[in-house]
Amino acid sequence: MSIAETALRQLMAGVGSTTPESIEIDEGRSALQTPFRVAEGAAAALAAGATLAAEIWQMRSSQTQQVRVSTREAAASLISFMFHKFEDASRAPQGFDAGQRQARIGGFYATQDKRFVYLHPSFPTTTAKLLRLLDCESDKEAVAATVKGWKARDLENAIVQAGVCGAMLRSADEWDQSQQGRILASLPVVEITKIADSQPEPFDPDGDQPLSGIRVLDLTRVLAGPTCARTLAQYGADAMRIGSPNLPSVPSFVADTGHGKLSAFLDLGQSQDVERLRHLVSESDVFSQGYRSGALDRYGFSAIDVARLRPGIIYTSINCYGHEGDWRRRPGWEQLAQTVTGMADVQGGEGAPALLPCAPTDYTTGYLAAFGTLVALKRRAQYGGSYLVRASLSQTGMWLRKLGIAESDWAERVVPLSREETDEFSINSDTGFGPMVHLRPPVQLSLTPTRWRRPVVPLGTHAPVWPSAT
Repeated sequence: MSIAETALRQLMAGVGSTTPESIEIDEGRSALQTPFRVAEGAAAALAAGATLAAEIWQMRSSQTQQVRVSTREAAASLISFMFHKFEDASRAPQGFDAGQRQARIGGFYATQDKRFVYLHPSFPTTTAKLLRLLDCESDKEAVAATVKGWKARDLENAIVQAGVCGAMLRSADEWDQSQQGRILASLPVVEITKIADSQPEPFDPDGDQPLSGIRVLDLTRVLAGPTCARTLAQYGADAMRIGSPNLPSVPSFVADTGHGKLSAFLDLGQSQDVERLRHLVSESDVFSQGYRSGALDRYGFSAIDVARLRPGIIYTSINCYGHEGDWRRRPGWEQLAQTVTGMADVQGGEGAPALLPCAPTDYTTGYLAAFGTLVALKRRAQYGGSYLVRASLSQTGMWLRKLGIAESDWAERVVPLSREETDEFSINSDTGFGPMVHLRPPVQLSLTPTRWRRPVVPLGTHAPVWPSAT
């Protein structure tokens, strides 16, 4: 049995299901320069979600269908932001470029005790806070000299106290033996918990896709959370991205993860917008959020609050370091999940630590969270109830590690993605930014082809109202 097939069986067994014979995973040559089995993991997560979508379609229509995914296309999906392009560059998403900011001072730095810390400047405001903590100029050489005067753990603790983003490099064993690592090891890769009772909500037999008529509120940004809602949208869900007009974004990632979504602004600092969100929740099926644990509680949008407001809701929560333990409120990113779980240590080999050439914990966590949400929607249809679905980047990183590390000569066997392949995986859309070429949904269903009914639009394009309510 292949690595991807084994991983798929693990995921399905984890939710009490068997893997049907109608799943085809085309496991091709490794496409990415990493010893980790990230493409196989992503393919398994995608196949698991598609399997649930197919089961939901069977509940709606009594029809069975085939699921197909390839590891080569799954690999492309882990860097999908690199493959979109706009016909008119002047209309492409404009604004703060987190990549340029990070290239300036972000990265691994050696510390006084011969360890490494990864600094993630994130957005302009957090970059300024990080520089105040370090008390140095926005220059890599100045940052390197300053970090060299710190012990790694002391700097990590100071970063946590300052509420900015950074972490000490750990080996896989060191993370697994830590308190947070042990907590995550005791939990499934995706947690699905019934948190309240409600009446069953069978799927409407009308509609031409598995999730037709399902409404998803997407209170996330950057990659993992938006990927979850984008994945649900490819199965026919109505998704609405809710963001704050006061928070920065990464334009390239907005373009990559905005497929299939409406996009509206709400400012939860304004009481009227809190009420608008409450009304949206009352008319929704899924509430997906990617803020730190407890961040939405003060506005009345904890999982329990939302389940009381809308019995039968699926509350999907994604963060970096997990939802239990002292780390649950720390801000984090893809790079930091790789740093703490040992992935960056392994990727660097005998040299300095290095990041993987893709975003496997972000995108794969999004696929896994969508899978968990689909499981919860199916359970709601059968048994009723409100459900809490939880996933984290670090949990995903640990799961990807467990899929195995390629042998020492792995680099010699890598066959990079060709232009012909990525062209085959690409489609054209007429978006809110003009004509756009981008990757298609990276999994196929034989009877209900995956597709995004809505094109990418600029943030805040729509009113915060579900279309049928206008």
